[in-house]
Amino acid sequence: MGTDAIPPEAVLRHALLGDVPHGFFTRLGGVSQGPYESLNCSTRSGDTPQALAENRRRIATVMGVRPEYLLGVTQVHGDGVAVVTSPWEAGAAPQADALVTDRPGVALGVITADCGPVLFAAEDGGVVGAAHAGWRGAVGGVLEATLAAMARLGAPAVTVRAVVGPCIGQQSYEVGADMRARALAEDPDAEAFFAGGRRAEHYQFDLAGYCVARLRRAGIGRAIALSVDTLGDTRRFFSHRRRTLAGGGPIGHQISAIARAGATSGA
Repeated sequence: MGTDAIPPEAVLRHALLGDVPHGFFTRLGGVSQGPYESLNCSTRSGDTPQALAENRRRIATVMGVRPEYLLGVTQVHGDGVAVVTSPWEAGAAPQADALVTDRPGVALGVITADCGPVLFAAEDGGVVGAAHAGWRGAVGGVLEATLAAMARLGAPAVTVRAVVGPCIGQQSYEVGADMRARALAEDPDAEAFFAGGRRAEHYQFDLAGYCVARLRRAGIGRAIALSVDTLGDTRRFFSHRRRTLAGGGPIGHQISAIARAGATSGA
């Protein structure tokens, strides 16, 4: 392995997605410095363009695609889904919080630093998807919208498998009564995923468990969560909440990506 390669232990995968190329990348194995150390993938951070380009090149290599075919969207905490038919130019990504494709040679990526990255694949690997699911997106239906978009490409929900990757864990995710009220107003079934908090009028929210429940309610074939807490694992993950608790400042983001089975660009 060359010195510019991401070490295998820096990428999390799950057998539920089978042979479909995918990875929940940690913050390890890149070239960024300072608060972005080291595999920062957020183009909207204050990191240098050179470091970001090299980090994304390394990820594209792992995914088996050309760097310009590692695609992401401008994430807005909504329920929009981009259907990828061909790569877009740098800087021209649509506003959305999920991507789906049945095309070879492209990798779909979502950026997170506590929100839930969710990777989807049809049983035969011919249709794949990736979603960014914070609590707003999950409550607002981004996961169901991703499944619907995959169904329109020929992969009904019952044939789809999904894995919720590293995100903030319930033990770390204290929220106020206002957030709980907003979530329950849109989805009363979310009640089961709020536990009593350590302070009055505060609650511990199980984001990963909620995402899995929403997927199962939508009729997905199988869905699981890795149950890896981004806030608690300082060595491997960036975390917005950790940054906030420390008083703010710049922060990097990790990426999670997936591509069609057996379809690479020869990168």
